[in-house]
Amino acid sequence: MTHLSLSKHHGLGNDFLVLFDPPALDLPALARRLCDRRRGIGADGLLVAESADGYDARMTLYNADGSRAEMSGNGIRCFAQALADQRGNLESQRILTDAGERVVTLSATDDPSVVHASVDMGEVGPLPEPADWPRIGADPMRPVRHLTLGNPHTVVGVEDVEAVDLATLGGIVPYVNLEIIEPGPEAHAITMRVHERGAGITEACGTGACASAWAASAWGLVPASVEEILVHMDGGDARVRLHHPSPGRVTLIGPAQFIATVSVEV
Repeated sequence: MTHLSLSKHHGLGNDFLVLFDPPALDLPALARRLCDRRRGIGADGLLVAESADGYDARMTLYNADGSRAEMSGNGIRCFAQALADQRGNLESQRILTDAGERVVTLSATDDPSVVHASVDMGEVGPLPEPADWPRIGADPMRPVRHLTLGNPHTVVGVEDVEAVDLATLGGIVPYVNLEIIEPGPEAHAITMRVHERGAGITEACGTGACASAWAASAWGLVPASVEEILVHMDGGDARVRLHHPSPGRVTLIGPAQFIATVSVEV
């Protein structure tokens, strides 16, 4: 048996287990076992931390189904909180991911279990239409954007996010993150729900919030003067700054909360 010590965190209800310097294990199988909500600890994904030359750490993400994902906006905030706890400081972090470098800036809050995190998420770019997209049967007049932040997203504008059978639609295109959005209720805000690749419907998605904010701005769902969009999700609110810190880039801002330290034998 191998003893593992992990920490559990969540970003707006999107929860992750963080494991530092794992021994030689089948990590996809470990993710499936630990993330199982009935037979394991339960989480949307497993974040593995390892050393990387020139970086504070390397983050590798395994979804709850064991598949490997390039990036997670909520996940990297949780990862940064775990790394800060290990280092004993809230200094800025350069983290290497499968989507490239991400820089995270942390600050304390009144709650010692919660940190505030700002993440330079890189550039939002276009993505080809998913192969099975026509099977969705979307109204051709409905706004749709296929975008990448290092991982794939399809954003769809709808009238009412609660009226959409998101589980069924997400199951048709399970290899992309599917976001549905509606404007408001505030002028500078959108409301979003998400079906995530490898995890299903989750309470929040950081990269999805960025893709959705980008699409909303392009469609005029928020005033053109708005540079920071509030994204309402089932698990809470995140903010996305457009064209920050340079044109074409986005910054994701939101909390990460420590839940517990967990010891397991595998």
